This record gives sequence, structure tokens and C-alpha cells, in this order.
Amino acid sequence: MIWFLRCFFIVVLISMLGVTSWASTQCSILEIPGSVGGHPWFIATLFDTYWAFLTFYCWVAYKERSWIARIGWLLSILLLGNIAMAVYMIIQLFRVPTNARMEDILLRRA
Repeated sequence: MIWFLRCFFIVVLISMLGVTSWASTQCSILEIPGSVGGHPWFIATLFDTYWAFLTFYCWVAYKERSWIARIGWLLSILLLGNIAMAVYMIIQLFRVPTNARMEDILLRRA
């Protein structure tokens, strides 16, 4: 399971970096037309996305013991989204052996 999760989050990271790089070469994020930015589904999607980021962050805040790390990860997740979340997961998954249990990943270390 650990190998699968490692591969999964590496794919997430690479694909997010790829699509973000591609999009940034096409146009600036500041050039989103007002008709898109004000569309109800765009707004609903942003709310959904940022609530998901904050939900994931609740687990990160539980796992991290240092306030500096907690604040750093909060800013990273809010600014970089799934890129930061994938990096966090990759770090966590490479800290445990390949035969680790899910509890070893999900729970705070003693």
C-alpha cells in the first residue's frame, strides 16, 4: 500500500506541476475573464477546493508539532493547493518503511 501511495502522490505532484506550468505559459491567472470569475459554479468550485484544503490542513496541524511548521504548511497549502499537499504526503510516505501500516502514516509520531 505504501508503494502505491508513494507512486500516486508522485503522479499527482508531477501532473499538477505539468498542468500548472502549461497553463502559466498560456496566460496569466490574473487574465481570467470576469464572466468566469463571477460564474456561480466557479465560486462554488473555489469554496469546495479551499474547504478541502483546510480539511486536509486540519490533519497536517495534528501531525506537525511546531507552530512554525503548521503555519508554513498552512500557507503552502493555501497558496499551492494540491502541489503542497502532494509534497507533504510524499514526505510522510518516505518517512515510513514500505511495510508500514496506515496508522503509521496517519497518526502523530511519539
